[in-house]
Amino acid sequence: MNASFQKVETQMLQGTLQLTRFGFEQAMSCLFPVVIFASLALTQVIPLPLLPRYDWLLLICLGMQWWMVRSGLETKDELKVITLFHLIGLALEVFKVHMGSWAYPEEGFFKVLGVPLYSGFMYASVASYLCQAWRRHDIQLINWPTFWLVVPLAAGIYFNFFTHHFWIDLRWWLSGGVVLLFWRSWVAYKVGDSVYKMPISLSFVLIGFFIWVAENIATFFGAWQYPNQADMWSLVHLGKISSWLLLVIVSFLIVATLKLVKQKQPE
Repeated sequence: MNASFQKVETQMLQGTLQLTRFGFEQAMSCLFPVVIFASLALTQVIPLPLLPRYDWLLLICLGMQWWMVRSGLETKDELKVITLFHLIGLALEVFKVHMGSWAYPEEGFFKVLGVPLYSGFMYASVASYLCQAWRRHDIQLINWPTFWLVVPLAAGIYFNFFTHHFWIDLRWWLSGGVVLLFWRSWVAYKVGDSVYKMPISLSFVLIGFFIWVAENIATFFGAWQYPNQADMWSLVHLGKISSWLLLVIVSFLIVATLKLVKQKQPE
């Protein structure tokens, strides 16, 4: 009886240590997003000299990006991926603001068609998290589909964010395509010396949900504003989870494809 109790106690202790280690590594992977959220909160309550708030946020993001590369927390290859996400995100922001999906009501010198340049870093921070987590957890993909299926699916999901304003919304068809394409795909990741696995689709859902939670925090601190939040902040509609889920899928597919291409290149 005592031996069984000690065994359970040991397993619980090991599980707690693994969970703590996993949480720490996830927190380190989220440094860029944490800095953005902290900056959103602080710049809303601290008087800012010389420049509007949006421009200070841009300078903070640029400084954080420089420090992460300089300190070795991010590699130059990861910086290229993050820059690509910044451009992809900024293009989407310009279009969505033009269509009235949301707005950036505050003033700023560094704006493009009503969109502050710092906004692209919110997409880049997702890429930063994925790259950091990929390296820290030694991510391995199991039964990953062929490049010729993954790339068109990622492109279709991204362009649907634009085309659904003029044509039918294909998000549920595309979501079904994701389920079918990745039905047998898993992601393996390390926590310490132990290796764990989960279905790729589950990882998409989990990341998408937490980004929706982060979106509520961001809109609360005035990162951007949905039409229903113009007079008073309210919870972001649950339907947005599907949008973030698809955006996470695009992000993951781009990072995974670039990682696989890099692995196949000769040293």
